[in-house]
Amino acid sequence: MTPSSTPGQSRTSRKNILFLMTDQHRADTLGAYGNRLARTPVLDELAATGTRFDRWYTPTAICTPARASLLTGQAPFRHKLLANHERNVGYLEDLAEDQFTFSQALREHGYNCGLIGKWHVGNRRNAADYGFDGPDLPGWHNPVDHPDYLAYLAERGLPPYEISDRIRGTLPNGGPGNLLAARLHQPVEATFEHYLATRAIEQLEQYAEDSRRHGKPFFLALHFFGPHLPYILPDEYFDLVDPKDVELPRSIAETFHGKPPVQRNYSAHWTFDTMPIEVTRKLIAVYWGYVALIDMEIGRVMKAMEQLGLVDDTAVFFTCDHGEFTGSHRLHDKGPAMYEDIYRTPGLLRVPGAPPGVVRPEFVSLLDCTATILELAGIDPKPAVDSRSLLPLVRGEAVDWDEDVVCEFHGHHFPYPQRMLRDDRYKLVVNPDSVNELYDLLTDPDELQNIHDHPEQADVRARMTRRLYDVLRERGDNFYHWMTSMYDVGHVGHDPTLSGLDESTYRT
Repeated sequence: MTPSSTPGQSRTSRKNILFLMTDQHRADTLGAYGNRLARTPVLDELAATGTRFDRWYTPTAICTPARASLLTGQAPFRHKLLANHERNVGYLEDLAEDQFTFSQALREHGYNCGLIGKWHVGNRRNAADYGFDGPDLPGWHNPVDHPDYLAYLAERGLPPYEISDRIRGTLPNGGPGNLLAARLHQPVEATFEHYLATRAIEQLEQYAEDSRRHGKPFFLALHFFGPHLPYILPDEYFDLVDPKDVELPRSIAETFHGKPPVQRNYSAHWTFDTMPIEVTRKLIAVYWGYVALIDMEIGRVMKAMEQLGLVDDTAVFFTCDHGEFTGSHRLHDKGPAMYEDIYRTPGLLRVPGAPPGVVRPEFVSLLDCTATILELAGIDPKPAVDSRSLLPLVRGEAVDWDEDVVCEFHGHHFPYPQRMLRDDRYKLVVNPDSVNELYDLLTDPDELQNIHDHPEQADVRARMTRRLYDVLRERGDNFYHWMTSMYDVGHVGHDPTLSGLDESTYRT
């Protein structure tokens, strides 16, 4: 299938696209999202000169499935790449051979297409197989032993990777916990983040020259591996934020009462209770320092774009694959707990000619980037079936938009299916193996009290359950079959047993 150009949009009007992406990034680390201690002037400027989305969600809070959704414009249940390779529990490890991806569509329509940084979309095929220029950087963390990075250090006489001051807790079996943070004994210029920004600038220069000579537009993605844990930083960023200034998240008071037991198990896995609370403050401070380092490196790329005269012709995205707990709910990393900390993420977009300083309250998704990229390139976005262009919102238009968002999860370390519906006030999470969750985000924004079974919430529970059920059926997400038999979803007009032998029982 070859997408066609959007009617009325000439090849010369197609935008260059710079796609800035981080990994495991909380929205509340940016000044633009209200963090008074943030050192994020570059991203704050992007928000001020473009559009800030206040309800930007990931389709699933785990790296590979979320990144595959960005690449395809399809929800995880549809593209079926459901788990990270490193802890895969039997799911597919690569997209189907005939799967639509925006990068291949861009290539077909004359774009240069590059990706510098984290790939993590499948195991057997790499970014080059999908049409991206750039070094092959597989895996979930900074590959500090990669030949291109080592060559970068050698060419500049920079010291190798070395760490100390490791922060980790104790696992339930008595072993050392996952590394959460460490001090890096390298100057900023030697960090993997600086290396990535440098390679991105070099690629940008090549694309700018190709654009000047041949009128060829480009898409360039810069995907940082951070601020994903472990937070490994040189002194000036490891110590940038004083832990005494850090306000602990209210959800650190989590008791897990009335919650799915898996959350308590995950807390033990991430060793939260084995470390003093002062360590949690330090971890949050270092995490914010990591965000500041990335902001500075993004600033280098933005300055290069300005010097190359590309600003007026280049749309700039900033987002991430999902969020991070960083102590919230006595957890770290991400996992089978569909809290705002890991599902609501930062989302910024600046498009040449669009008004500055726009703030949108609609529920949008990382999925929507795909259709937006295609529209900016003058390509039919129809193959991105679960994606919707954000450009009308960026232009400040009044748009008929869904009043809720559905997210999904399929497991990490072990299979664990979940579905979530979030609307203006409430969040419903369906956990087939355990208790379901319902949170009133107006009265309980920290999601500490599960009110799913409270009698006074019967109407809200019924409405949310039916809405989630209808959306899943509409999408073709077979998770709805479990809901049909286990929960009150109201009248159904089909045989939920799939027997095909007694349809008349269910007809109105």
